[in-house]
Amino acid sequence: MPLNSTKMPVTASTTDAVLLYDTTLRDGGQSEDIHFSVVDKLRIAERLDAIGIDYIEGGWPGANPTDNAFFQQIKQRPLRHSRVVAFGSTKRTGTPVAEDPVLQGLLRAETAAITLFGKSWTLHVSDALGIELPENLALIHDSIRFLKERVDTVFFDAEHFFDGYKANPDYAEQVLRTAHAAGADCLILCDTNGGCLVNEIEQITRHIGQLAQELAVPWGIHCHNDAELAVANTLTAVNNGATQVQGTINGIGERCGNANLVSIIPNLLLKMGRTTSVSAQQLTQLTRLSRYVDEITNRLPQKNQPFVGSSAFAHKGGIHVSAVLKNTLTYEHIEPKQVGNQQRVLISDQSGRSNLLHKLHELGFTDLDGQDLRLTALLEEIKSLEHRGFQFAGAEASFQLRAMEAFGQLPDFFQLRGFRVIDERRVNADNERIMGSEATVKLLVDERLVHLVDEGTGPVDALHTALCRALESYYPQVNDMRLVDYKVRILSNGGSGGTDAKVRVLTGWQDDQHNWGTVGVSDHIIAASYDAMVDAVRYKLYKDGVSPVREKRTEVIAI
Repeated sequence: MPLNSTKMPVTASTTDAVLLYDTTLRDGGQSEDIHFSVVDKLRIAERLDAIGIDYIEGGWPGANPTDNAFFQQIKQRPLRHSRVVAFGSTKRTGTPVAEDPVLQGLLRAETAAITLFGKSWTLHVSDALGIELPENLALIHDSIRFLKERVDTVFFDAEHFFDGYKANPDYAEQVLRTAHAAGADCLILCDTNGGCLVNEIEQITRHIGQLAQELAVPWGIHCHNDAELAVANTLTAVNNGATQVQGTINGIGERCGNANLVSIIPNLLLKMGRTTSVSAQQLTQLTRLSRYVDEITNRLPQKNQPFVGSSAFAHKGGIHVSAVLKNTLTYEHIEPKQVGNQQRVLISDQSGRSNLLHKLHELGFTDLDGQDLRLTALLEEIKSLEHRGFQFAGAEASFQLRAMEAFGQLPDFFQLRGFRVIDERRVNADNERIMGSEATVKLLVDERLVHLVDEGTGPVDALHTALCRALESYYPQVNDMRLVDYKVRILSNGGSGGTDAKVRVLTGWQDDQHNWGTVGVSDHIIAASYDAMVDAVRYKLYKDGVSPVREKRTEVIAI
């Protein structure tokens, strides 16, 4: 019995309704450096179902063991809304339709919906398949008819449709008519090479929209992003009557990726007034979904990604901040909370008093006003530090520490007295060259000297290990934090640069509850790293509510 076979086929009930078809698990998995395990695919499918995606394309059954296992295991995880789809090609030439291994694999997946792709560009028919044009039409017809007799829903992806239409519009249209005659429930137009311009999509989809009305068949759109127009082309097709849109979360996919559903969904709902299965409440989970998929695929979230990026509603220029604090519509096209994001005010050398005052209010300094002299002093300090190369927009923990210090609220957890790092490369017993580092740190904790040496795989690791060991008997919380990001940027500051240039080190840290960033700047990369690391430790102790040690201890020496 096909999966979810008791459900009625999902259809667009009105001209404003648009069905959402996600191909993250199949097309998205073709991204360079992305590999989904079975567990990954199951977890993402459940998240897609929770947000209200209509169709989830699980993969190509028979193509690899992972896809086969996914289709078997997803049957044990009933979905509340989504319908799982198997994907494959039309039958091979010269093979009886009932014996074709691809079609048999699609049936073994036991999904209630199947997407079948076929050639619509004469170039692919002649050069890739090496057959005559009429034979390609027969492959399409026989494959769809065979599946439609056995499965509730069959979609037809007209591969390379737009390039095919530009080369031979009569044949491309004939492919669609053939698929419809064979029983396809929806005809999907694919910009497979992703190179079409918006005006081309506009002209072709307007014509196909009229054809679809004549045939009384729904149609959809599947765009790739090689010209960075996949979202625009998708929305253009919707304007011309497409009732199914295909894409991936975060736009992942082969080459330059696919149409990004994370942008398409809010545009449909908030800009175009279209109806989808994603409710207003589910839309507030969009940012979390985007970041979840990034985490599963081991990708850093793109800060400037529309709608869900951390910079999507971030304001840096003083004039912008002053305006947006009075009326968010001045520089925000939607309310961030509609997509589960939030407004951020950044601190930089472009900051004005409004930026700083707003940021300090966010941090709890609610009793300040714009005339406070300490505010002026802090603003000048921040601008001076950024002129030297600091960047607080990506290191808000370092900014918060300086703000607390300016207003006399930074606890005195420990004081720095110095550090030293020794790097060494040696040959081990197996005649292998290995690197190691030894770090020495000197601190004052409650007026007692802590002088400790430790080792690590590199200088940063050795310093971090030594610093945490030096503090752990006073502040055991330091062992709960871990480095998750480390970036180095050369700062020429108008000079010649080169190997003696000043550098900025941005570090990212994490514990079981929070993520935070810190920054260090120096003409010595280890010093910049150490400063950023010390900021991270101090911030960790502050946010955990730790009180500074105030008990006398014996001097700790470990050398």
